[in-house]
Amino acid sequence: MAQDAISLEINTDLTRKILIEFLRTEITRAGFQHAVVGVSGGVDSAVACYLAAEALKPENVLAVRMPYKTSALESLEHADLVIQASGVKDITIPITDIVDSLFARFPGADRVRRGNAMARARMLVLYDQSATFNGLVVGSGNKTEVLLGYTTIYGDSACALNPLGDLYKTQVRQLARAIDIPQVIITKPPSADLWVGQTDEDELGFTYQEVDQLLVLLVDRCYSPQACVETGFDSTLVEAVIKRIRRNQFKRVLPPIAKLSDRSVSYDFLYSEDWGT
Repeated sequence: MAQDAISLEINTDLTRKILIEFLRTEITRAGFQHAVVGVSGGVDSAVACYLAAEALKPENVLAVRMPYKTSALESLEHADLVIQASGVKDITIPITDIVDSLFARFPGADRVRRGNAMARARMLVLYDQSATFNGLVVGSGNKTEVLLGYTTIYGDSACALNPLGDLYKTQVRQLARAIDIPQVIITKPPSADLWVGQTDEDELGFTYQEVDQLLVLLVDRCYSPQACVETGFDSTLVEAVIKRIRRNQFKRVLPPIAKLSDRSVSYDFLYSEDWGT
C-alpha cells in the first residue's frame, strides 16, 4: 500500500451531525445548558466553538480569549473572526500576570516550563468562567495530539468533554471547511502560540499530514511497525511515533488508584448504575 492510498476522508455532514448531538446530549445529561470554549484563533478551537453554538444555540456558549503578552496579534484577530461568525458570547482574560507572577521566582525557567504554565493558566481561567457561566468546558484536542501526547496535562488537555478527540488533525481541517470556518484559520501553520515563532510541526519534527497517515495504520488498522515501514514510511519516524504514543499513555487516562477494597473507583466503578444514570 502506498502512502498516498491511505485515506483520511470523512463524511463531514454525518460527522457534524454526530458531534452536535454528542455535545447537546452530554451537556444536558449532566444538568447543564451552557458551554465554555477557549478560542485561540486556531482551527481546532474554532471548530469546537462552531459545533457548541450549533448544539446549544450561540447565546449559551461563552468563548474565552486568553492572550499572553507574547501572543501573536493575529491569534486574537482570528479568534474574533470565530466569535463574530458563530455569534457566541465572549470575554477576553489575559493570563500574563498569572504566568509572570510564578516565574518572577524562577526567572531561569525554560520556554517549555513557561508554555506549560500558560496552558494551565488558561485552564484555570476556563474553569473559573465555567462556574460563573454555569457551563461545561468543551475541549478541542484532536486525535493526533492526544495520541502523540502533544498536550499539557491539566492544561489544554483538561475539559469536561471533547468533541474532536476522535478526529485526526487533517480530518478536523476537512470538517472546518465544511462548516465554513474562515479560510485564513484553516490554512495558517498550526501553533499553540506559546512563544514567538512557535509552530506545532516544527516542534514535532514532522507534518500532520504525514503522521496522520501513519497513525491511521498504527492505531486504526493495527499495523505492526514493520508493516508500516513496508508501506513506505521511514523506520525512524515509525519508531519515534510509537515511542511518543507509549510514553504519553499517562496523559490519556485518569490517575491510577491503588486498589485496596473490593470495589475501587478506578478499576471497578465502571457501570452506569454505579453513578446513578
